[in-house]
Amino acid sequence: MNMNSRSQLECSAKSERLHGSGGARLLRYFAIYAALWKNSVTRETMFKGNFVLWIIVELLWFGLQLAFIGVIYLHTETIGSWTKWQVVLLVGASQFIQQIYQAFFLVNCANLSELIRTGKLDFLLMLPVNTRFVVSLRQVDLGGFVNALSALAVMVYALWQLQFMPTFLQVLAFLMLCVVGILIHYSLMFMLATISFWTVRAQGIVYGYYNLFQIARMPDEAFRGLFKAIFTFALPMLLVSNVPVRVLIQTLEHLRPLMLLLALGFACAMVSEWVWRQSVRRYTSASS
Repeated sequence: MNMNSRSQLECSAKSERLHGSGGARLLRYFAIYAALWKNSVTRETMFKGNFVLWIIVELLWFGLQLAFIGVIYLHTETIGSWTKWQVVLLVGASQFIQQIYQAFFLVNCANLSELIRTGKLDFLLMLPVNTRFVVSLRQVDLGGFVNALSALAVMVYALWQLQFMPTFLQVLAFLMLCVVGILIHYSLMFMLATISFWTVRAQGIVYGYYNLFQIARMPDEAFRGLFKAIFTFALPMLLVSNVPVRVLIQTLEHLRPLMLLLALGFACAMVSEWVWRQSVRRYTSASS
């Protein structure tokens, strides 16, 4: 990283320290995020047709996924130990996690390469806030929240078909594990986005990872061998939605998958932060 970029980082860090700590800093970041939300709402209202069309496309795709499950269960009673409505619940949970992730992070991770290519990252480095915070959360996809609600509706209907009423603690555990899954997706995709510091453009890689989300919609027992190992440990797609659903409907036979999900969430977050710091250090300011 050249001297200009280094001075920008030092200025940003010093300004952030001067703005207080603890509760005051938390309130300040909350106010910043509220402003980002306001900008996102304004942007969506300017393109209402695109907003509605994208929701319709997502709903149609979600419906096709559910129809696919229906076709599969015309020829079998179970996939491993998963019944039809358990898999419908799994598809709904996967859609919920994916849409919440998309609402908060997808566009921001994909746009990192554009910030680097155009030099707009210089401006963000000079702001008296954590740069990763702004890069990761500067835009909000409001359509993702609408699609997440449709996923929740499917989950409720699947639970009704299963004649199963989860307790408050089970629902709370499910939501917390969904947060862990979203953290894993964000950490891995953000690491892939930092490739832009070397190649300038990495949007294809980022969206390639996003397409792998579809694997999370399938029961873990449907896979074997190397494929299952890769998508459990290297790219933990199978854990992200399978574990929360198993906890919700009490089909988790032992704690090993749960502990693995939590451990991977922590590890991915730490590695992602380290990769980000290393990437910024080699960043060459576009203004130099």
